[in-house]
Amino acid sequence: MSAATEATDAKAPSAAVEAVLAVVALAVASLVGYGWFLGFHVDNAHNGLIAASFTIVGLYVVRMHPRHREGWLFVAVGVVHAVMFFGRQYGRAKGVLPAASWIGWLGVWPLPLAIALTGWTFMAFPHGRMLSPSWRRAGLVMVAVAVVMATMSALWPVDHDRISLVSPHPLKLPGFEVATRFWPYLLPSYTLFQVLWTSAVVVRLLRARGDEARQMRWLVYATVLAMVLLVMGLAVFRSPVPGALAVPLIPVAAGIAILKYRLYDIDPVVNRTLVVGSLVLLITVGYIAIVVGVGALTAVGTGWLSLLTTAIVAVAFEPLRRRAQLVADRLVYGHRPTPYEALSRLSSQLDEAPDELLDGVAATIAKAVAATEVVVWVGEEARLLAQAGWPRPPDQPEPSRLDDLDRGPHCHVRPVLHRGTVRGAITVRKPPREALTPAEDRLLDDLVAQTGLIIAQQQQAKELQATARRIVTAQDSARRRIERDLHDGTQQRLVTMGLELGSLAEQATAGPELAARVRGIRAQLLEATAELRELARGLHPAVLTEAGLEVALRVLADRSAIPVRLSVRVAGRLPREIEATVYYLVSEALTNAARHSDAKVVTVEVAQVAQGLQVGVDDDGCGGARRGAGSGLQGLADRLAAVGATLTIDSPVGGGTRIRTVLPCAS
Repeated sequence: MSAATEATDAKAPSAAVEAVLAVVALAVASLVGYGWFLGFHVDNAHNGLIAASFTIVGLYVVRMHPRHREGWLFVAVGVVHAVMFFGRQYGRAKGVLPAASWIGWLGVWPLPLAIALTGWTFMAFPHGRMLSPSWRRAGLVMVAVAVVMATMSALWPVDHDRISLVSPHPLKLPGFEVATRFWPYLLPSYTLFQVLWTSAVVVRLLRARGDEARQMRWLVYATVLAMVLLVMGLAVFRSPVPGALAVPLIPVAAGIAILKYRLYDIDPVVNRTLVVGSLVLLITVGYIAIVVGVGALTAVGTGWLSLLTTAIVAVAFEPLRRRAQLVADRLVYGHRPTPYEALSRLSSQLDEAPDELLDGVAATIAKAVAATEVVVWVGEEARLLAQAGWPRPPDQPEPSRLDDLDRGPHCHVRPVLHRGTVRGAITVRKPPREALTPAEDRLLDDLVAQTGLIIAQQQQAKELQATARRIVTAQDSARRRIERDLHDGTQQRLVTMGLELGSLAEQATAGPELAARVRGIRAQLLEATAELRELARGLHPAVLTEAGLEVALRVLADRSAIPVRLSVRVAGRLPREIEATVYYLVSEALTNAARHSDAKVVTVEVAQVAQGLQVGVDDDGCGGARRGAGSGLQGLADRLAAVGATLTIDSPVGGGTRIRTVLPCAS
């Protein structure tokens, strides 16, 4: 569940929702409580436990997150099982109670709906949504079949006698013989329902990543544990009671996964359970094979066979434990890369985007040493900031010192050095009671050394970009200074000289030739002044400084030789270098379109988006624009790179030209 979803769901429930939850809680408590009061039946105990546990967990989830779909599904499962539990308990009570036929009837026919609803709940775990439209259609088919089966069971006693109710089926409708013949063909649907939702859970588990994977592991772990207890109870005690008592583990684990998955980590629990369970199974099988099997073939006493079994177990225990640990690690943590694979994977990530590179480093280290958490810190020894992490991004806003990063016995800290200088640190957290092996320790040192090179390269790239930005800013400042000097100095003097020549031409009385020459000189002076004004405007337009980006772009559009459709959605003024870069980008694009594209219209769009300031210039011309050394487009690309942006050009021959970029800029 994303942070946005959590924030939306975390609102307090309304008074109407609170009332509904209270009514549901009271109704289920009454049905289950009175049902237990009527007697205890082993084959119906699981319905009562499911009703109580699913309802309690579902109500708590909905109380914390009123819009959480999975929580409401849990409540629905609990309510349906509460009705079934009470109906069966009431219909099997000693003596004939009032309306026993009808109330007992309510405990029988909803069974297909209960199974389908439970299956849908598991298929939609943990968010209440299906994996895909295909899985949703499969779930709808399951529900449709369940409706057909529930309808048949409600109308005719096709499944009534199996429950051992005291009272008979309340309806006497024709068609019972036909329903009885058709019913056995529908019974395998129960098995198909279980196969369907089990497959959905497995597929989601394989596709899940990060927090969702942990949520799925809680559900799967609890379900498998309940099934193991059920099988052991039937095999050892010949009773389903252990399995029935384990049923509440499933909704409780699911509730923990939904609400508290950031506080718990199921991986170490599953790992230890797999190791211990496999060892117990192997020792039990070995004991039975030696004591029972060999004892049946030879006359050796049981005491000697037990002693032999103990000796064999003592010798084989440690190799078996190591092997079981390797298998459990592979099942829980996936493939553990070799040192060569880890270093190769780290090297292959050097081409990724800088923002994602350190995340890839954290993931590589975590998989290489089977860590539960990895955090990459960047900075100096006295001030380190968490920049990346696995399995989730770090959430520590405050800087830390290197000496303060060691937090507990399971946390391993490695300073990241480059040429003897601390450039950062890496903290690795292992599962409880698991230390770094010598091989993992050496591999971690190698990966940390490579991380030092990566951090140093990133810092150098940032410094180069900052230098380029300062150069562009200095160029813009120089342009503004030249434009101001030309406007306030040379241009003003030329304008004054033009006015004086105009006055001289009016006063000239020596002859028409002198007046004509003065007027010619004045015209040339006015042309030079206009050219100088255009030159000053090209260096840095005054309107951009005075009125802002939107007005400056409208002036460009008005002066364009091609009609321009302009859309500017900018709130307020932007940094100077951003405004200047956008202005020159649009100016160069309009100039190229006028000179080379033979376009009929140009569309310019400038808008603030989440990533920054998005600029797009499209024309419907002949296309074929290419970046080349010394070209205007290459100059634009270099200027954009200085402010951290990338120029994208799509210009197929005959298909027009589309220029795109996003400049980093706070909205």
